[in-house]
Amino acid sequence: MTNEMKTSMRVSYALRWVPIQGMSTLLPCPPSPKAGDIVLARLERIGKNGTLELASGRRCALHEGDLLAAVFGNRYATHQFEGYAQSNGDSCDLLSMGGLCGLVESKHSKAADPSKLRLLGAIGDPNGCPLNLRDFGLAPQPQSNHPKVVVVCGTSMDAGKTHTAMSLIMGLRKEGLPVAGIKLTGTATGKDTWNMLDAGACIALDFVDGGFPSTYLSTLEELVNLYDLLVSRAAAAGATWAVVEIADGLLQRETAALLQDPGFAASVDAWIFAAGDPLAAAGGVRILNNWAIEPLAISGMVSMSPLGVKETQAATQLRCLTARELQAGTLNALLQEATSKGVRSPLVKAGERERFLNT
Repeated sequence: MTNEMKTSMRVSYALRWVPIQGMSTLLPCPPSPKAGDIVLARLERIGKNGTLELASGRRCALHEGDLLAAVFGNRYATHQFEGYAQSNGDSCDLLSMGGLCGLVESKHSKAADPSKLRLLGAIGDPNGCPLNLRDFGLAPQPQSNHPKVVVVCGTSMDAGKTHTAMSLIMGLRKEGLPVAGIKLTGTATGKDTWNMLDAGACIALDFVDGGFPSTYLSTLEELVNLYDLLVSRAAAAGATWAVVEIADGLLQRETAALLQDPGFAASVDAWIFAAGDPLAAAGGVRILNNWAIEPLAISGMVSMSPLGVKETQAATQLRCLTARELQAGTLNALLQEATSKGVRSPLVKAGERERFLNT
């Protein structure tokens, strides 16, 4: 790689753990790229993504002709792209503003066409070995203490999971508790972890810290190992609570696999469910119940409507809390009660509904 390439290329957020000095050589394009392969590409046409999140966290405007250090990966986003770690010769698509590249297989009808990239080559180290993101994951830090874990899952993309997780962090911080924010699954982007840090998290981690550009098509074993890694890093940072967000909805492949895994479920102290509307909340709770999971409360987009809250509570017999209520610590006592009793998700009997909703 020439000095001009090194100084002009924009290094994406997904590559934030890759030392810039290690990006030294330009190798032939991989004929069959795999997730994690790091490449240099020129932006040929701007489409859906007109900005790029940089490794520094800043979001920059893109211009045609820009050089991008990107990473191949798979993407599952019902409101945007379905994409895979593939190329068409020396061309591919920009799948996300975090620097994921591949080929779009399908897209939401309202989503613009992807930005188009021309691959210039694979990026290698000073010895000419191609770089892969998996080689830059953080090492585990086993700890004797284990944070209490609250998992936020939801009905779908954009159901309000991240805002719910952020609000839970703010609420627990009211007690003076060190809280970690963890984005366990999804596609590389910094905005969710920045939001967790802004909410007061003592540390914010995501799958990129484990060397994953995204988690779509990861195996259950990989996801469980990733979870253990991130929780261990949260414990090492002194967190006594970890708020873990799982991306997408219950019907998504990796989400469904995780939530039905007995080992993963046994490690969770409490579940919060984010939903977009009352019917989705009712259907989602029914699926969770079939998996032996009972959420402690419901929040998300549905909680923005007082009528939606009433319908949700009537349909599910669970509390539906607004973001403001979570931020105020309204749920803290119930979270402490659930964890102190060793009960991950207390079931609510029909006859106890009114008492529970008014707690």
